[in-house]
Parts: sequence; structure tokens; C-alpha cells
Amino acid sequence: MRGEANQFGRRLPIGAEFFPDGTVHFRVWAPRRSRVEVIVSGNGDASAKSHSIELAPEGSGSGYYSGSATGLSAGLAYGFRLDGGRRLFPDPASRFQPEGPRGLSQLVDPRSFRWSDAQWQGVSPLGQVIYEMHIGTFTHGGTWQAAARELPELARVGITLIEIMPVADFPGEFGWGYDGVNLFAPSRLYGQPDDFRGFVDEAHARGLGVILDVVYNHFGNFENSIPEFSTNFNSTRYDNEWGGAINFDGEGSAGVREFFCANAHYWIEEYHLDGLRFDATQAVHDSSPTHILTDVVRSARSAAAGRVLFLVAENETQDVCTIRPAENGGHGMDAVWNDDFHHSTRVRLSGHNEAYYSDYLGSPAELLAALKWGFLYQGQHSPWQKKPRGTPSRGFPGPAFVTFLQNHDQVANSGFGQRVDSEASPGCWRAMTTLWLLAPQTPMFFQGQEFASSAPFIFFADNSGEQAEQVARGRAKFLSQFPSLATPGAQERLASPHERSTFERCKLNFSERQSHREIYAMHIDLLCLRRDDPVFNRQRADLLDGSPLSPDALVVRFFSGDFGDRLLLVNFGRDLILAPAPQPLLAPPSECHWEILWGSERAEYRGRGVVPIETEGIWRVPGEAAVVLRAAPGSTTSPTRDEVRPL
Repeated sequence: MRGEANQFGRRLPIGAEFFPDGTVHFRVWAPRRSRVEVIVSGNGDASAKSHSIELAPEGSGSGYYSGSATGLSAGLAYGFRLDGGRRLFPDPASRFQPEGPRGLSQLVDPRSFRWSDAQWQGVSPLGQVIYEMHIGTFTHGGTWQAAARELPELARVGITLIEIMPVADFPGEFGWGYDGVNLFAPSRLYGQPDDFRGFVDEAHARGLGVILDVVYNHFGNFENSIPEFSTNFNSTRYDNEWGGAINFDGEGSAGVREFFCANAHYWIEEYHLDGLRFDATQAVHDSSPTHILTDVVRSARSAAAGRVLFLVAENETQDVCTIRPAENGGHGMDAVWNDDFHHSTRVRLSGHNEAYYSDYLGSPAELLAALKWGFLYQGQHSPWQKKPRGTPSRGFPGPAFVTFLQNHDQVANSGFGQRVDSEASPGCWRAMTTLWLLAPQTPMFFQGQEFASSAPFIFFADNSGEQAEQVARGRAKFLSQFPSLATPGAQERLASPHERSTFERCKLNFSERQSHREIYAMHIDLLCLRRDDPVFNRQRADLLDGSPLSPDALVVRFFSGDFGDRLLLVNFGRDLILAPAPQPLLAPPSECHWEILWGSERAEYRGRGVVPIETEGIWRVPGEAAVVLRAAPGSTTSPTRDEVRPL
């Protein structure tokens, strides 16, 4: 890390750090204080026998305090006494909070963990299949260790990259994690810090990467003690729907910027993570010459020590600045979430386009545009938002756009947490899944989607008293933008976020891998086809074209040359007969014919069976189905094949 911290030989500029000689060095940014002491206690009780370490101020007006101590061991509790007060506050850069945000911090020596991933090279943008996971609900145990036991199965299915929802410590016994207050401390709810490291180490052993969702647009509103050290973290210059915006460009912002750059560096270095997913980057406001996200990305990559990272942005405004190289004025990330794709697919599958879905029709033309161009809105006026939406995405490769049929927000925004597959016919769901997984973009599953989990995902947050009521009212108000959820009956049915039963209902039931084995098998086969087929695995959006065949059907042509073209027919409506069929994309390459490679209606997927596609004269495309054809040498009168397994 850069800056004054280097004079101490530290790896990070803030926090409690063990040195090779056994010394522990403390450094904290507390510009609003004139005296800072570290109080170390053996059992976490502030009233127990303890000893004090007076930290010395650094430089004139820097706001940093630092000092060293010997004879300390990992596991001891410590806190900061500020200006001689009685209360002890946790370290803003605490590596662990065993009693939660209001408790003391714990000394952690990351060097004690024995990694076995020395040969792991990291994660490149090409070929990834992401799996979004909430540790607390992924398993009934809700721990790192319980989740690690499921990693071999995820690898077998075809997942390549785990995206962990935020784990920075937050108040209460359950929550989504987006209101963290101890940004360096993995939540005590899921286990010890070494349990997290063990999860990553096991993932790497199974060929899986791990990235972490981080929130750099606000702090949680409850039990946040950072303002006790500095009032410079919050900005009044910008609006933020989740609380105070972070001050990255105002007075005293240098220490704030260093804090967040250090955080990104920390997760990559000390947990061997393969990247980060940056939450709601449109709410990370900065008018500095170099945007904080650009600096954070550089900090993360510098911590990787030669490993390849995969850095992803969520950006509601769909600004390609997030994925533009830093030398061209961007932030230098590798991929960005594509909400447009989700919204269009959900409208098609559910038949509803209220609230923010009203900007979408779910038409074949929309779906094809998303495959070819990424974003659908690239500067056009959004009727719902009443302003232009999106930026031009021309020139960016397909893998730079993360697509999904489900994610934590969108499942929860259904009001009752139901998965979108429950709103669609089985045939249409299989057809859409085929289109999604064979497209050039980077697909992301939401936990349990691969076996059609019946578990809902509802907003939950462990608050009490007025805080609980305030959060519940805010959630109900947000959902009321959907007319179907604004009725008194619907509002009464909304689950209470603070009730533990709401949280418990969201836990997956892995026995459904067997009871829902047909859809599970389909996802496995599709991921195999995506990975092993030499045309699909190139992920070349610039080598495909497509066209609507009807208001409910479309064709996608994947051009190859070397391996023979692929043709994907997707029909969400009734059986389609094309007579005539003046669509050049349907014509096979010269001296070739089309043969069936794969079909979504296989009997083993609980479909009706894949019937031969008529490609002579009259084209017959089955309803509510997807069929993959490949160009094969020979006469066009060659017979089609029905049940060809994925390559």
C-alpha cells in the first residue's frame, strides 16, 4: 500500500498487524481525536485486567495514530479508548468482531492459516459460470464449513465461480449483509476468519474461484462506530437512498479513500479471493480527477500478486465506464451486471411488466438485442425513469456482461420471494434457460436455481423495536411501486423482515436435487454443452446474428466456419409453421444440412420428447421449446437426429 504506512513496514495502512518478530503494530485514522489508546483484554471484558498502549500521533494534522506492543497473541480482545473516555470502540479496520459490531475487536494473525493453493492462477473473464450465494441461507447450517461441503457438487454441475453476498459484519443474527459496519471483519455469524479462508482454499482445490460482494456506497445505519473516529466519512454533497453517501472527494477524504483501497487490498491478499463484486456503483459518488473505483480496482489488482482477478460492477444506470480500461477514463473492471436482460426475460416468462418492468416487452427482438449488444437501453429515454438510461456498449465483448434469470434483489422484489420459474410454464422456462446458458454473455445462477429450489428469497434483517418497524415500512413502501403489491391484501401478506422465520424460510433444501432431478439434469447438460462445444465456448457475440420468427419465437445463428455453425431455435408460443421461410439465417452452410444437437424437451427433463425438426420446405418449430441444430456435412436430405448427448 502507498503512503505513510510504508515507513512501518506494514502490509495495510490501518488495523492491528502482526509483524514477523511477534510485535503487533496498531494504526488508526482518528482525526477528530486528540488522544488514542489501545486497551487489550484477555477475555473480551473491558472491566477485566488489561493493559493500555498509548498511540502516538503521526505528523501534523494527519489524523493517524500508531504504536507497537509485544507479548500479544492472536485471539486477544482489544478496543480503542478515545480522548480518555470510558467506552471502548472496535477497530475501524478490525479483522474480526466475535461479539458483533458493539463488542471488542479480536487480534487475528492471517499468517497462521496454511494455504494449499499455491498453484492457483486466478480467474479470467472467459468461460465463467457464476453462482451467487448467501452463506447464511445456502445451507441449513449457515456456516462457511457447511457451505464448503457443497463445493464438490457445484463444481460437478459446471459452476466455475462463487459470488458471495456481503459478509462484512453487521448487527443482529441474520441479514442480507448490505448494511455492514465493520468492513474488514467477516461476520461472526458464519464462523471464524480461518473458516472463510478454508472455504476459499477448498474452492480452489475444486477448481472454483471465489469473489466477494463489497459495499462501498454507504455504511449500515445501526451500530456504526466509525464516526467516533472521524466525521469525514460521510458526504452531504450527494443523495443516497440507503443512508449517508461516502465522502470520496470532499474535505478530509484522503483518509477515507485509503480506508476503502485498503479494504479491497485486504480481501484479495488475506483471503486469496479471486475478485470483488462492487454493489450499486452508481451510488459511489466522486468528482476527483481519479475516481475512487479506479483506485480501488488498482489496489485490488496489486494485491493479487500475479493472480488473475475478475472484478464485477453492479450499476443500475448501466454505465460502461465501469468496464472501460483505466487508461481510457474508465474504472478497469472486467464485467458489469446486465439488468436489461433480466427484466426482458422476466416479462416474457411472467407476462407482467409493471413498475420498472414497464420499460420492457419481453419480445424476441429485445432478447436478440441483449445477446448481440449487451444493454438494451444505451441512452434512449426510459418512460419509467423519465430520463435517458444506459450507455453505448458497442465494442465490449460478450463475457463483459453478466446475465441472470434470478438474483437476490429480483427474487425478493417479487414481494413474496418466489422464483421466476414458478411463474412460467415448464416448457418456456426450459427454453429461456437454454437461450440464457448458450448465449455469449457470462451467466450467473442464484443459489438453488440449478435444481429449481422451492425456497423463497425474501428481504430479512434482524432488527428490533422501532428499527424493525421502520425497516418493514420502508420495504413495504418500496414494493408498493408494483400495483399488484400495493393492494391492502398484498401488503398484509408481506413477510416481516425482522422475524427469524422469514430468514429460515429462505434456506435451501438439497433433497430437491433429487426430487427436482429433471431440471437439475437439464442445467448440468446445458453447462456441459456450453463448456465443451467449440462454438458456444468461444463466447463471441460478434459472431452471431438472430431474427424474430414470430411474436413468440426467434432464431440465433452462431457462425463458426471451422466447427460448423450452430442454430438455436427458441419458441415461447404455440407450435410454429414457417411456410414460406424467407429467413437466410435458417439456411445451412453450403453442402451441409442441419441436425439436432440438443433439445429442451427431452423426456429426461420431463419434456414431451424432442421431435425431428422439419427443415425441408416447411419449417416446423415446436412450441414452448428450444432446439439446438448444428451444421453437418452432406446432403440436405440427411436425416435429423433426436437424442444426441452434449459434446
